[in-house]
Amino acid sequence: MRTALVIGTGLIGTSAALALTQRGVLVHLTDHDPEQARTAAALGAGTDEAPEGPVDLAIVAAPPAQVAGVLADVMRRGVARGCLDVASVKGGPRRELEALGLDLSAYIGSHPMSGREKSGPLAATGDLFEGRPWVLTPTRDTDTEVLNLALELVSHCRAVPVVMDADAHDRAVALVSHMPHLVSSVVAARLEHAEEAAVRLCGQGIRDVTRIAASDPGMWIDILSANPGPVADLLADVSADLDGTVRALRALQSSDEDKRREGGAGVEDVLRRGNAGQVRVPGKHGSAPRAYEVVAVLIDDQPGQLARIFADAGMAGVNIEDVRIEHATGQQAGLVQLMVEPKAAPVLTAALRERGWAIRQ
Repeated sequence: MRTALVIGTGLIGTSAALALTQRGVLVHLTDHDPEQARTAAALGAGTDEAPEGPVDLAIVAAPPAQVAGVLADVMRRGVARGCLDVASVKGGPRRELEALGLDLSAYIGSHPMSGREKSGPLAATGDLFEGRPWVLTPTRDTDTEVLNLALELVSHCRAVPVVMDADAHDRAVALVSHMPHLVSSVVAARLEHAEEAAVRLCGQGIRDVTRIAASDPGMWIDILSANPGPVADLLADVSADLDGTVRALRALQSSDEDKRREGGAGVEDVLRRGNAGQVRVPGKHGSAPRAYEVVAVLIDDQPGQLARIFADAGMAGVNIEDVRIEHATGQQAGLVQLMVEPKAAPVLTAALRERGWAIRQ
């Protein structure tokens, strides 16, 4: 691939453009808002000048509701040898294109499974997709050359290609992305009118559950409008679990010992099923999840503290597998949780203590 056209210079489009530009591909940028395309160009994602002729690959990064229309225009004008979209829903756009009677040999659907709570070109990074799954949904009509162009794009973005059927993809993302976002929003909505004294007690747990609720509602209306059925089916299942859990909790309030026992069993059931589901979430780089030991370090909220901890861990020959930070309420301090291999935990603990760090047991 030598040339590409990115249509839509938001987070995903600009991030893909940055990755391609860094690998020597000449990227042309366009957006319904010319200022946004100029911003992406100023960030080094390519040029906002129109290509002089057909490019190798057109990447449509428009909202789901607009994807089919933009793709149809691109295909009719012949502006690229191949074209793909990066929308988070795949079945709908494909069916719309089929209904228009278009030749789909030059088209392949795709969905990079990566993003951020922030949107727009200023939130984009060239490594946004690194190590993340990038779903490709070719049909029997997809030309081999177009599939290869899509695979080359995924490779340039250092993502991991995953080939799926379009409708199977939509059911999968409803489960792992769309439904969880709505559940996160429902939980976060409980905080809107909560008493300030209660909100001040928020810890890492509520931050974890509500993090994705900070995303742009307008963007998510577009996404959910394109995949409402599978998401509604999953939320109906969640609703049934919530109803059962509410009944179990009410039973725990009963003075009847048998009802309390039944209520406890009901709550335990949903917690255990939650345990069983959570362990299936892939670990680092999509590998099987692994159990790490946590080394908790108390730090002051001062510049350079994290850098010192990582440097000291490196001096001890310990690799930090993951890290979480829990900030102390009302204090300029926090707790850094360093996740390491079990055998490395005592080595790291001793090394950090020797260097003056306060370890929380």
